[in-house]
Amino acid sequence: MKEEKQKTQDKEKPSADKSASEGKEIFKEKKKEYYSIVRILQTDIPGDKKLLVGLTYIKGVGWAISNALCIIMKLNPDKKIADLDKKEIALIEEFLKNPKLPLFLLNRRKDFDTGEDKHILTTKLDITKEFDIRRLKKIRSYRGWRHATGQPVRGQKTRSHFRAKGKKKAVGVKRKKWKNNQKNIQDQEDLLIR
Repeated sequence: MKEEKQKTQDKEKPSADKSASEGKEIFKEKKKEYYSIVRILQTDIPGDKKLLVGLTYIKGVGWAISNALCIIMKLNPDKKIADLDKKEIALIEEFLKNPKLPLFLLNRRKDFDTGEDKHILTTKLDITKEFDIRRLKKIRSYRGWRHATGQPVRGQKTRSHFRAKGKKKAVGVKRKKWKNNQKNIQDQEDLLIR
């Protein structure tokens, strides 16, 4: 009787192993699926992202701009970036270069030099920000002084933060290094005895 039970258990084990291994193979096949990288305005965007999320990878495009683009151009925000064709990518790039959006969504209103309302993207955004900070430092405004000294510019308190700003210094007490370790141990023992 016991032998028959063992035989039936032995027969069941391989079948369970086969079904488990088949499940693993199917899982591996699903994992092999990969997505391409789509390039929009000199920015690499993973193809597995949805359009609404993927557009936020572009510097200067936030959630509001991305959502407005999907609504105005009548694109599905849940569509994958990899599924976009070349015409749609070209239309997106053209829209982002010259956006027809309400003024409150633009990131450069009443430009200092030209007085225009515009939206700046990618590396040009970094360059204009740097030039603005240089101009503030040059005219020696309050904000320029704060930028130059590494202090917070927009009225934050400085009592507990902004000391390290980029240096990542750890604040703490350092112990003195003992020169002669054995001698110091003996001195400590003598103090404890007294």
